[in-house]
Amino acid sequence: MTLEQIKEILPTLDNVEFQLENGTSVPEHFHVTEVGQITKHFIDCGGVVRTEKAVNFQLWNAGDYEHRLKPTKLLNIIKLSEEKLGIEDAEIEVEYQNETIGKFDLGFDGKHFILKNKQTACLASDACGIPAEKQKVKLSELNSTCCTPDSGCC
Repeated sequence: MTLEQIKEILPTLDNVEFQLENGTSVPEHFHVTEVGQITKHFIDCGGVVRTEKAVNFQLWNAGDYEHRLKPTKLLNIIKLSEEKLGIEDAEIEVEYQNETIGKFDLGFDGKHFILKNKQTACLASDACGIPAEKQKVKLSELNSTCCTPDSGCC
């Protein structure tokens, strides 16, 4: 989800609710403690220099159980960050504390913002010798008429 997409969704909501992919809800008294733009400038294992930009939200649970972030408040925080920091539209990455700080992609299911698990990957698999993953096929699903005992194909 991009920054522009969340800005379109927020005015349609009564509450801001975040949930992990496994269905666990982020406590409703969370705070958005940071909104920023992160630029990552790096080199991959194949020697290619890359740059990635993401809008970062940091969620934090405090002990103030009466706190509830409303959609208009989050929208105002986003607008202020655009104004003061010059944040550009980009994919949103959410930092949230589990056992350690996790980084999540953001989705929306019509009611909840979903913290989607991120995966690492090799960006230069052709250069570092990682073989392509073989397609898994069930033998029972193969077309058995292409090779019969009397067809001469074996």
